[in-house]
Amino acid sequence: MSLDRIVSQHTIDTISAAAPEADRTGQFPWAGIRAVHEAGLLEATVATRYGGKGGTLGDAARILAGLGRGDPSVALISAMTIFNHLGQATKNHWPEDLYKSLLAEAKQRPLLINAARVEPELGSPARGGLPATKARRTANGWSISGHKRFVTGAHGLTHFLVWAHTDATPARVGTFVVPNGLPGINVIENWTSLGMRATGSHDVEYVEVEIPLENAIDLVDPSVAEQDNRAHAAINLALTAIYLGAAEAAQAAFSRFAHERVPTNLGHAVAKTERFVTLSGEIDLLVSGARQLIFGTLDAKQVEAESLIRARILAGRQIREAVQIAVRGLGNPGLSADLGLERHFRDVQSVLVHAPQEDTSISILGRAAFDRWNRAQAEQEIFSTALPILKTA
Repeated sequence: MSLDRIVSQHTIDTISAAAPEADRTGQFPWAGIRAVHEAGLLEATVATRYGGKGGTLGDAARILAGLGRGDPSVALISAMTIFNHLGQATKNHWPEDLYKSLLAEAKQRPLLINAARVEPELGSPARGGLPATKARRTANGWSISGHKRFVTGAHGLTHFLVWAHTDATPARVGTFVVPNGLPGINVIENWTSLGMRATGSHDVEYVEVEIPLENAIDLVDPSVAEQDNRAHAAINLALTAIYLGAAEAAQAAFSRFAHERVPTNLGHAVAKTERFVTLSGEIDLLVSGARQLIFGTLDAKQVEAESLIRARILAGRQIREAVQIAVRGLGNPGLSADLGLERHFRDVQSVLVHAPQEDTSISILGRAAFDRWNRAQAEQEIFSTALPILKTA
């Protein structure tokens, strides 16, 4: 499916026009989110059994690439809802009545859902460990208390998906659906990142927040509750498409500058010089190569986790390098906010920051490579032992 058929150019342009102000102020990007909602993209992956379009993970990645060309902050906030709908389509783990009520709400306003998992003491769950946040049983449901970090879109979310442990014996761990705006929810405005400023990924504190009993998902024994980084590899690769979109926007800005800049000593656009032709080729090699890696891998059948992880890391590195070349190639104009390249440069620095971070992913690949070597050695030993027997048989 082509980008234009999934995300219209009008939607991209609307999001893009609002992006500089959202980046400057760090306020929640309502203009961009409303454009995504009005285009029906937030619910693109709702299952057909609920009357949705049944979009696949590949469709989601293409949507995110399109939104990323407009504003990767808007794309990241949207991604969390898009992925949650996809999760329900494939796992069917939400309470049915609760999920249907959310879909009804989505017809009236942007339904924005995101997980609140990272904690100050724990750090990222991708590195192991269990949450300190507690869900206490009450007469009417649950009372949620805890502190979460890096909650993307905190101010604009309609619902937090809070990862917590219960106070039961034995304790269980699960996700609790907490509507935003309830008493006891406090957004701590401490998001001061280099890029992705409009995501508003602030801390959120929950103090005895009361929610209904049915607002619990996937309550399991703590022994099976830790995050499986291999199982999430496809989602993580799809998330990289956001930054591909930002890199494509940077490539377009570079090309526009190259064709519009006509120095008096040249008498023609710098796009005609060999230097800029070479720079354009280097950028295209990296950006188009990243697109091939992301969508070629996502579209392949029965791809192993290592291939997905490998594609994510390689594509992420190429995205960062491509935008760096564009900024460096233009010099001062590349660092000016007027052209937009410096914003794209800041935003793409986050491409491999999402959990699991690059070092964790590399460790997965390293262990897998050693495992392959050990298996090959074992098979060689078996063959070497059997060969003399076969010769004398």
